[in-house]
Parts: sequence; structure tokens; C-alpha cells
Amino acid sequence: MPETRLAFRDVTRGFGRLSVLSRVSGEVGPGEALLVTGTNGSGKSTLLRCLAGLLAPQSGEIALVLEGRPLDARERRLAVGYVAPDLTFYEELTTLENLLFAARLRRVPKERCAELLNLVGLPHDRLGGALSSGMLQRLRWCWALLHGPRLLLLDEPQQNLDAPGVELVRQLLTGHLDAGGLAVVANPSTLEIPRVASRLDLGR
Repeated sequence: MPETRLAFRDVTRGFGRLSVLSRVSGEVGPGEALLVTGTNGSGKSTLLRCLAGLLAPQSGEIALVLEGRPLDARERRLAVGYVAPDLTFYEELTTLENLLFAARLRRVPKERCAELLNLVGLPHDRLGGALSSGMLQRLRWCWALLHGPRLLLLDEPQQNLDAPGVELVRQLLTGHLDAGGLAVVANPSTLEIPRVASRLDLGR
């Protein structure tokens, strides 16, 4: 069976004189979640941005192999599903229009957009600028799941969600892992993370 795995070795990243990540390593396979913990400023979000291909590490290696094929940084950006607090949407577009825009970029059937909005309980016609913080988080999940990614990178995946929203996220993550997906989860707060294969504590 073709290999599917994310592995990173000795990833180092700083900003100017500030060292944020220093020789960080980890790996995760199908049906598994890697839990990343640490105090504020320990580099959890920076690590996820590097794994997503949004930041280049100053040293170290990141290897995402999907069904036996290694992906470069550009391909990783297109392949992963990414949920993060700084992911924003067009305020003048509706929830559906925001997803349709992403679907065109990713060549995803437009029917998938309505399907996901229904799944997370969002109205199709609410403007992005009129969404509550919890609704924005649900839309971030739609954005991440739109193209059916094998790898989910989740930074504060339950941010601003009420109890039903947290349960929805738990179900979405469980379903993703049950289907053989991979996940790296940072800042999970009170969210119960299923199938944690390993933990990476960045300390500080």
C-alpha cells in the first residue's frame, strides 16, 4: 500500500534575532493525530505555518508523502486543510460566495460548498462581514475541508465555538481520522482530540 505520512526533522525558524523554533521534530501517519502543546509564544502556530508551506524553515526538513508521492512546499500549500485564527474572508461576499471563490481556485465542484455549509449549520446568504466569531470559525472549517485534504493542520480548532460547535469539530476530526486522514493539532484547549498517536511539547 502506498505510503502516506508527514515527517519533519530539526525544523528551525526565527524572526530576526528571535528564535522561535529550534530543531523541532515529529511525525504522524494515517488515522493519527499529533498534538502540539506549549505556552504562548512557544512556536506552535509558527510550526503549523511551516508545515503548511506558508513559512519556509531556516533549516530542517519537512516531508509530506501522499500515497507514495512526496510533495514540495507549493504542493503542500494546495494539499493541506488549514484552520487558523488569522484566516479571514471577504466581508462583502456571502458564506457561499466565499467558498465558491475557493472552490474555483481548487477546482472543486461547486456543490461541495453548499454541502459543507449545511454540515456546519451556516446560512448560505450571510455576508462575511456579518458573521459572529463562532460562525467565522465554522466557515474556516468549511474552507479547510473543501478539497477533501488528507492532512489537516489545526491551530485553535475550537476557537470561539459554543458547546455544540465544539462537539461538531470533534465529530469532524474523528470522521477525518476514521477515514485514514492525518492531523496536527495545536492549541486544542478543551477539545477532546481523538487518536493522539504522539505529543510534541514545545515548552517555554
